Amino acid sequence: MEKQKTRPAASLAKKMGISLVCGLAVGLLLLLLRESLTGSGQGQAWKVVNDLLFQDITAEGAESALGIFYLIGQLFIRSLQLIIVPMIFTSITLAIGQISDTRTLGRISAKTLIWFLICSFFALILACTVGSALYNMGLFTTRVEGLSGNAGSTGSNPLAVILNMVPANIVTAFGSNTAVLAVVFLAVCLGLSMNALGQEKTATLRRLVQELNDVVVVFLNYVVNKFGPIAIFVLLARTFATYGIDYLKPAVAYVVTVVILLLLYLIVGYPLIVAVGAGKNPVTFLKKISKVAVFGFSTSSSAAALPLNYKTCTEDLGVDDTIASFVLPLGMTINMNGTAIMQVVATVFIAGCAGYPLSLAQLIVIALLALIASAGTPAAPGAGAIVLFTILSGVGFVNEGALLAYSLILAINRPIEMLVTALNVVGDAVTGICVAKSEGLLDGERYDRQ
Repeated sequence: MEKQKTRPAASLAKKMGISLVCGLAVGLLLLLLRESLTGSGQGQAWKVVNDLLFQDITAEGAESALGIFYLIGQLFIRSLQLIIVPMIFTSITLAIGQISDTRTLGRISAKTLIWFLICSFFALILACTVGSALYNMGLFTTRVEGLSGNAGSTGSNPLAVILNMVPANIVTAFGSNTAVLAVVFLAVCLGLSMNALGQEKTATLRRLVQELNDVVVVFLNYVVNKFGPIAIFVLLARTFATYGIDYLKPAVAYVVTVVILLLLYLIVGYPLIVAVGAGKNPVTFLKKISKVAVFGFSTSSSAAALPLNYKTCTEDLGVDDTIASFVLPLGMTINMNGTAIMQVVATVFIAGCAGYPLSLAQLIVIALLALIASAGTPAAPGAGAIVLFTILSGVGFVNEGALLAYSLILAINRPIEMLVTALNVVGDAVTGICVAKSEGLLDGERYDRQ
């Protein structure tokens, strides 16, 4: 079964790579065509091409345009938007619902969540510090003609986010993609309430939420796997054809920044946490966990990597079965350090591209949204991009420039998401080791055995 999951993931990576290369090539050719036509006084000829392929058909004066590339790209983005609320709600409800016997596992549950938060805290501090520095240096800023002015809610008091977290109307919460925290709040409340009532009284509801989550994952996989490569091609080609090469420069800064931060946290951050939190040799940890990281990278799925992660933790790293069987499945769902790093840097990058100001308060809100929203990311390829859109909606980065930068990230983010998955699964193992050590359930001899 795991092999069946690996092949589609590898196939999707190839398709995304081909879409990226083709989109870049076609986009650059169209960019050269545009420059050639407009430079030689044939602007009307380019207008015909633009109306046929790239024109925003919702814009004023575009009533007769076809905008084929625009239509395909928007259908893809709207499909992602459609899945936001049910995906976040069902994933987090099920994650909270896994902490069922709190009287028996209360102490282990608390320690697990604390270590999840510790790992996420340092990851977010790293991402916010570096991302903010690069934003202030102007490396994430681009000036592109034709973009609309700043839009959204960046001027509102950030404390309003806390107030809006508790919805006054449940229909309102589920009726808007901008009410991310309200959906998270309702999901947590439902999960905790089901735990309080017990398995028997909530069996039907649990099954309903699980089946809805299964449907959501199937829909998500279909959109990403079947529609994604085509949409990535048209989004990227349209970006270059319409707005030129200016978006590639900050995109290079984004890719380099995220890759360096992810590798830094994977190779340095996690081993330091193991050394301090569990008092164990960080080099031994790196050697033994490397195969889990490679498998997570190759499949880009935390779910596919779970069996190998469990085997490595219990057999090679000495984590007791009772700890591993609780920490790893829970971490697969809500412990997403790599996802959080990527989303913070991506949001800051998009803010720079779209011309949004970025204050310390807004940076804190972005970090909190990344921490909370990443907990609802399904353990499936491509899910991080959808959660990124919830963060953009939550902070109001929704103008045309933001959507264009978001589409560019979709196109170039596949290799990054593979590295993100490696970071996510290794983070689960780190938490398992630290919790097991604190409970006296870590076999030191097995851990040190070469």
